[in-house]
Amino acid sequence: MPTKADWQDAKRAPIKDLVAGITVAIVALPLALAFGISSGLGPEAGLTTAIIAGALAAIFGGSRLQVSGPTGAMTVILVPIFHQFGTAGVLLVGLMAGVILIAAAFAKIGEHVHRLPTSLIEGFTAGIAIVITLQQLPFIFGVPASDSEKVWSGALDVSVRGIRDFNVTPILIALLVCLIILLGSPRWGKFPFALVTVILAGAATWAFGLDAETIGQLPARIGNFDLKFLNIDNWFALIPSAFAVAGLAALESLLSAKVADKIRGGGEHHDSNRELFGQGIANLVVPFFGGVPATAALARTAVNVRSHAQSKLAALLHSAILAVVVLIAAPLVSLIPLAALAGVLLATTARMIKPRELLKLAKESKLDALVLFCTFIATIAIDLISAVIIGVALTLLLRKTRLAKIDRRYPPVDQKETLGD
Repeated sequence: MPTKADWQDAKRAPIKDLVAGITVAIVALPLALAFGISSGLGPEAGLTTAIIAGALAAIFGGSRLQVSGPTGAMTVILVPIFHQFGTAGVLLVGLMAGVILIAAAFAKIGEHVHRLPTSLIEGFTAGIAIVITLQQLPFIFGVPASDSEKVWSGALDVSVRGIRDFNVTPILIALLVCLIILLGSPRWGKFPFALVTVILAGAATWAFGLDAETIGQLPARIGNFDLKFLNIDNWFALIPSAFAVAGLAALESLLSAKVADKIRGGGEHHDSNRELFGQGIANLVVPFFGGVPATAALARTAVNVRSHAQSKLAALLHSAILAVVVLIAAPLVSLIPLAALAGVLLATTARMIKPRELLKLAKESKLDALVLFCTFIATIAIDLISAVIIGVALTLLLRKTRLAKIDRRYPPVDQKETLGD
């Protein structure tokens, strides 16, 4: 639960928190819109999640520096749930995942999540990047999404239709946005390339009447309180999905918190179990307002830390600023082309895959290479949770076999630095 100590730093340096909150909000706006659309629930759901879940996770969570909201990894799990159960299914899964996370916090499971091997984390992170990229093809080609349950077959179908009904405009918008972000960010890291390119794309689409689908009408409100999703009949069919969402939320949140601690240094340390509790509260509440399941966002958290955030106030201000944008600038946000948001996500996924680190990890041991490869392929061909199960099973089955013994540099799983370091 929140304590007075959580806000002592906010009193000492509120200006630093304000600057960090504004900076993170600028980064979060296009991502919240894009992930909301990619999940199937629409841009309003993404913004609602960033505002409500972001604020609740900051208040109740176990990290001073964490920023939460919709993420690409979570989208990968939500898309098949949306196709099978619709919006109500996604909202109910989020609610159930919130309960699971709170139970995990009380069971003190948070301190054990760090035991997952790095090869597994890196394998499914790279796989997630490919899946998110494939999910953007309908927006890039400007054609309706496929009904296929498998992302790779859906991508093939969309590509065929996109080539048949070729429209160069959304393709150019997506590629230009992506390239500007990728080329500009390394040189001028503090400049908000994602936000600026999205705004310029919207302005150009409106001014020149470009043939590119836009977000469309966006209500000037923060969510829409509704209990109808609770009337869904097949609750039991959603239980596996709820555990999958809760597992990913726990993993991604604790990874993000761990990275934030290392960036800040100086003895910064998060409370793993309290972080699970905070994410649980956020996911328990946000479905009632139409938001998608949330988790800590590694990129936004890193921006928050590097912007010299001092306390939880920065994450709260990020949510407040997004709320102001929704209430005041919704008509302008509705003009943004979907292809521009796809370009933002393309740039995001390009930075998720780090070939040098993957090759280095694969060379360290044959077991690492096998786990990484199988997890990567399973993430794309099957689904994320199956990939994690396969990766864990391979690690446990093979670490004491001849394959693990061939390379003596491979340490036992519980001694290895984990979660993407």
